[in-house]
Amino acid sequence: MNYFDRRRGELFCEKVPLTSLADKYGTPLYVYSLKTIVRHLRVVSSAFAGLSHSVFYSVKANSNLTLLRIIAELGYGCDVVSIGEYLTAKRAGVKRIIFSGVGKREDEIERALKGGVVFFGVESANELETIDKIAGKLKIAAPVSLRVNPDVNPLTHRHIATGLKKEKFGIPAGEAEGLYLKIKSKKWLNPVGISMHIGSQIRSVKPFVEASMKLKSLFSKLLAKGIRLRYFDLGGGWAAPYSKSDKTAMPDDYVRALLPHISGLQAEFIVEPGRSIIGNAGVLLARVIYIKQGAGKRFAVIDAGMNDFIRPALYGAHHVVEPVIFRGNRRYSTDVVGPICENADSFARGIKLQSLKEGDLLCIFTAGAYGFSMASNYNSRPKPAEVIVDDTKSYLIRERETVSDLWRKQKLVRRPWISPPIN
Repeated sequence: MNYFDRRRGELFCEKVPLTSLADKYGTPLYVYSLKTIVRHLRVVSSAFAGLSHSVFYSVKANSNLTLLRIIAELGYGCDVVSIGEYLTAKRAGVKRIIFSGVGKREDEIERALKGGVVFFGVESANELETIDKIAGKLKIAAPVSLRVNPDVNPLTHRHIATGLKKEKFGIPAGEAEGLYLKIKSKKWLNPVGISMHIGSQIRSVKPFVEASMKLKSLFSKLLAKGIRLRYFDLGGGWAAPYSKSDKTAMPDDYVRALLPHISGLQAEFIVEPGRSIIGNAGVLLARVIYIKQGAGKRFAVIDAGMNDFIRPALYGAHHVVEPVIFRGNRRYSTDVVGPICENADSFARGIKLQSLKEGDLLCIFTAGAYGFSMASNYNSRPKPAEVIVDDTKSYLIRERETVSDLWRKQKLVRRPWISPPIN
């Protein structure tokens, strides 16, 4: 459920018309609904009612400071994969942080260990050795949880399938038991949990059940050998519906399926949702620059490009695109494309839209996750602004970049490297 709906043909975010936001803040523009974020977080938590659990929002989905402050104020934690995400979460007031990621640098580990983490999600034996070395140097016991690769097919896009043994992620299940025994013998390593993360946008409960059963088996073996772990980390990857007809499992469905397999474990269960929290809480607004009639097709060229929102280009992702204001019932096959010099710069192909005109406002739905967080300055385009709506009010939570922002960290070195042309 989200709080974007139509009133007399016009799209609103909560009680604010999207047209007014585009007029006030310009386009392209990311718009987030506070009520949707809060509701989604509470739905996830309520799904675990009766179980000891914690929700850690996956920061990579969207790392805006204000959004993370909402997470913090509601009492939830964050899962991060870089020192930048870690410090951003800290700046926003998040108290509990899990540090995941397959390539943590030594300086990142040291800074996070000094600042405090619930645990490091460890992805390799070499990483474990590095954490042990740094923890010994600092004389701070490092809480660790091995991310076990259960070799389960998550049935999702190949770019975001992370639970198969051929991928770079996690520790093979056959090696994990030996590593836990090694951890137990180390003075500066504290084994506190066991983790998995099998992928993203996983629509079925079956892969989660299969993977959790493998983790449960290892959890029980470790307990029998005197290694009692506090956390059982189920990871993230719960799907967000991208249209009304999109049949995806809901939080209740995932937990209900997992319950028979995990309810007897004496552990605190952790879940790390990102997309399912923020995806449908955000949209991207863009204006039509030109209507172009091509060879047998009609193009609507908009002022948002793949640099602003790369998911359709990168994953072939389908996002619902609609006019903010409906006019009439006649529909035309239209390609909605951006201004970038790439054929991949397309948001929708051959969709049925009303007769558009230049200046019309379009809304790209389910843009809250991996939208701004994956935005770039490709084609030297400034990044868009971000706004959050709370009932009848809107707040600018990120200023639109200017062209001068593109140059801010560059150095224009003036040297006579190139000889003047010879006449």
